[in-house]
Amino acid sequence: MALILDTGPLYASLDRSDADHTACRRLIEASDEPLVIPAPVLVEVDYWIHARLHAGVLVALLDDIVSGAYRIEELLLEDYRRIREVCDRYADAGVGFVDAAVLTVVERLNEPKLATLDHRHFRALRPRHVETLRLVPP
Repeated sequence: MALILDTGPLYASLDRSDADHTACRRLIEASDEPLVIPAPVLVEVDYWIHARLHAGVLVALLDDIVSGAYRIEELLLEDYRRIREVCDRYADAGVGFVDAAVLTVVERLNEPKLATLDHRHFRALRPRHVETLRLVPP
């Protein structure tokens, strides 16, 4: 089992001024499971760090990745077929590439839960491997 991190909790854990900082930091620090970041999430986190914080935060995150605090889950070729299906099926709901990629990784790793703050999108998505995802923090 692993704790897969969507953009929101990862970013909030880094930004002390974020309303969800404390809950997300606790979730990550208290996890006894490997912390997994789908690779596309890093692009969104980079965007928000540069828009709201400073480059040193990104450097510290990269240091944590290199030290093994997080595992990056790269997309596989076959993942793109599922990402395309999700983007097409949920286009009217505003589900884009990163959310579809996160769902695809969650499915491939057979995880029943996801760390996300995006409950609107992830409550609407129907994973293949479980009836509904358990979203944390609540």
